[in-house]
Amino acid sequence: MNAFENRKKVTIALFVATFLAAIEGTIVSTAMPSITGELHGVQQYSWIISIYLLATVITTPVYGKLSDLFGRKTMFIIGALIFLAGSMLSGIAQTMDQLIWFRALQGLGAGALTTIPYTIIGDLYSFEQRAKVQGWMSSIWGIAGISGPLFGGLLVDYISWRAIFYMNLPFGIAAIYLLSSSLKEALEKKKRHIDYPGIITFTIAMFCFLYAMTLIRDEGGNGTSPFMRIAVLLAISVLFFIFFARIERRSPEPIIPFQLFRNRIISMANLDSFLLCVINVVVIFYLPLWIQGVYGKTATYSGLVMIPLSVAWPLGSILAGNWISKIGLRFISVTGACFLLASSIGFSFMTADTSIVLFIVYTFLAGLSFGLSLTSLTVAVSSAVGWELRGSAVASNNFIRTLGQTIGITIFGLLLHTGGKEIIEPSVLAHSLHTIFMWVAVLSVFVVFVSLGMPKLKQVDQQQRNVS
Repeated sequence: MNAFENRKKVTIALFVATFLAAIEGTIVSTAMPSITGELHGVQQYSWIISIYLLATVITTPVYGKLSDLFGRKTMFIIGALIFLAGSMLSGIAQTMDQLIWFRALQGLGAGALTTIPYTIIGDLYSFEQRAKVQGWMSSIWGIAGISGPLFGGLLVDYISWRAIFYMNLPFGIAAIYLLSSSLKEALEKKKRHIDYPGIITFTIAMFCFLYAMTLIRDEGGNGTSPFMRIAVLLAISVLFFIFFARIERRSPEPIIPFQLFRNRIISMANLDSFLLCVINVVVIFYLPLWIQGVYGKTATYSGLVMIPLSVAWPLGSILAGNWISKIGLRFISVTGACFLLASSIGFSFMTADTSIVLFIVYTFLAGLSFGLSLTSLTVAVSSAVGWELRGSAVASNNFIRTLGQTIGITIFGLLLHTGGKEIIEPSVLAHSLHTIFMWVAVLSVFVVFVSLGMPKLKQVDQQQRNVS
């Protein structure tokens, strides 16, 4: 079998794996009423989704570094097997507590599926081809966002909520087979150092931080008990981050190599990604709230109106992949940032009388900007370093993005004032969302300036030495 056929099969396997990890973040939301109806424990509702994302975030940098040490294939297969084990166990869960633990296991595996595929693409393809393939891969997240709730609804209505977990098994096994039989790696035979102290301190620090963010988001710090818990968790998080930083400086193979942040392309790309993902949370979570709460439309109507976002995002990803080698990283990043600024300004000036057509235009521009910007930044990060650091570089960027979303949903959640009522008056909601959209417009200005400061990309292409 020639190298072209091998590469084609590996790419298909990576697309499938990425889709499975992406759709798991949305498909479960549709099944939650059925899950809580059968397993009870409605008070644990949010943890079914949160624990998966939390586990994914924590393991992302770990998988990135381990893939640099032990090879992409080995760590991908390990992560995929953990993900499939978590999927199978989630499907047979008999209580909410069991389901939460099994979803955590699933998330521990998903950390590999959200990071390593981008790293392997960076290894397999030259710069021009890499941009196109990663553009298509980035579009998978938009496709998963569209199909997840719909597909989940069909499975729940016609089969069972358990089917949303079982469906991962055949596709996951196929992806493992294709990759294991087609990806060839040549690793140097030397003793590998695993940074166990770094992994442990990072996990504790991130768990406490993300748990504190979850409490702030869900409880708003109301009451003495939640406030004290949040304060203690944040204090523990800061303490262990200090321990982590000291350990990483001395470790021969740090989980997050600090030298990456001395690379201007990576540091600027990470800053840009962080700001974009803070804004991304507002677009995804608060625009449907505007449609339903201010315009007074149904949930179905708000879902239909948000389709332009899900269409424009993969479109922007594909365009970025095709154009980045021709017109450059900075031009695409600035273009995406300008689209984002235009849409953010539009959102900040909306009123209850704003035309739904204008709303759709703003939403489409936002989706296009995310596709253009985030895809170009992914290509930049994976192309700025050689094979030995590519896994860590891509993982750090994915980690920064999720961190941005976590902080964004928490901060903007605190800015959403309800007037102390369960049913929010449209005028009160409109004023609150207007404040949030104004802050998003301000952040969008910073995104433009960061994009303008992006250095010219000088890619490091060493992938052919290690992978075929």
